[in-house]
Amino acid sequence: MPKTQRLTPASFSEMTSSRERAHDIDWLRVLAVLLLIPYHSAVIFARPYVSYIKQEPNAAFEAFAYFMNQWHMALLFLLSGVGAWYSLESRVGRQYLAERIKRLVVPLVFGTFAIVPVQVYFQRLYYHEFSGSIVEFYPRIFAGIYPHGNFTWGQLWFLAYLFVFSVLLLPVFLHFKTNRGRMWTSRAAAFCNGRLVFLAPAIPFMLAQALLRAKWPGFQNLYNDWANFAFYMTAFLYGYLLFSVSDFRQVVAKRHAVSLALGIVSMGIILGLRQTGNAPSPGYSASWILFMLLHGFSSWCWLVGLLGLGRKYLNFDTPLIQYASEAVLPFYILHHAAIVAAAFFVLKFEAGVMVEFISINILSFILTICFYEFLIRRLDVFRILFGMRAKRPVVVQNAIS
Repeated sequence: MPKTQRLTPASFSEMTSSRERAHDIDWLRVLAVLLLIPYHSAVIFARPYVSYIKQEPNAAFEAFAYFMNQWHMALLFLLSGVGAWYSLESRVGRQYLAERIKRLVVPLVFGTFAIVPVQVYFQRLYYHEFSGSIVEFYPRIFAGIYPHGNFTWGQLWFLAYLFVFSVLLLPVFLHFKTNRGRMWTSRAAAFCNGRLVFLAPAIPFMLAQALLRAKWPGFQNLYNDWANFAFYMTAFLYGYLLFSVSDFRQVVAKRHAVSLALGIVSMGIILGLRQTGNAPSPGYSASWILFMLLHGFSSWCWLVGLLGLGRKYLNFDTPLIQYASEAVLPFYILHHAAIVAAAFFVLKFEAGVMVEFISINILSFILTICFYEFLIRRLDVFRILFGMRAKRPVVVQNAIS
């Protein structure tokens, strides 16, 4: 009589696809999301950046935030493009869109109405613009668009953009799966294998920065944010291409050291000009255009460098990465609310910049992990609302009697 084996979704995934799984991509995704905590904590002390709670600016944190801005979200979009490739390997277009709705639209809507208001609430409390409980504050979230009002999608703009990119680029991705599309991507990979030609994909990044950034500095409102739209959609497309042809990954592995060196040099020039007050003013002057071209070039170099380092040092599996990979999306959704709540309490003690920064990092990390581990991960209703799969076991028949 055949035996029935009960498998969790995680173990079923391991059984079917672990050989093809690129663990370096999982590690990079987890590390990129973890970096959001020090980034958003640093932004509290960085003058040019929007934050729910602000303190006196600190030059070191401003430089750190500016450095991360050049590649961090682009890396997340690129890694999401890799995820799109994995998804379409086992789905047709309609199934892919349904999966995108579950993974992106559901947590976007839930988070916008249930998580992000917490951030605005603590901001209004901190600046004495409101006094009362979160329950009393909640009806006010519908009173206008942030920052003048209280309604915003906050950090969840990433999910909205990702969904739009997924829809817009689906015909392109499906074309890449055809014989004609595979021929084109193979030729593109061969072309990029030249000594310096691997830098050619930087051109769309450079053009987006040079032509669009002055007019659209970055509001993340989807409809009037064309610099970010072009920049991040390119990164998403590159992520898909990276895995559609194995030769692209070979190019990254071969050229990552040179890319990293170029990224360090170009970023040094950018930060040096900026921190000394010699960076050109936004506009369409020759100096500004050159400055933005350098930004786009540096971003691509950092992406190639980090991908290459990941492939070289992070392509291994552990129980930790399996746990963390599942937690990535809930962690992203929760982390900023935890940071603002932590900052609200920590900054009252006026303990000094470094103590405050470290305390906010530690406290917000603990809050995020606790909410994930003890609430979201264990209850199917929250798993679904945060874009995860339900934890019900899958029943499969074992062929061995």
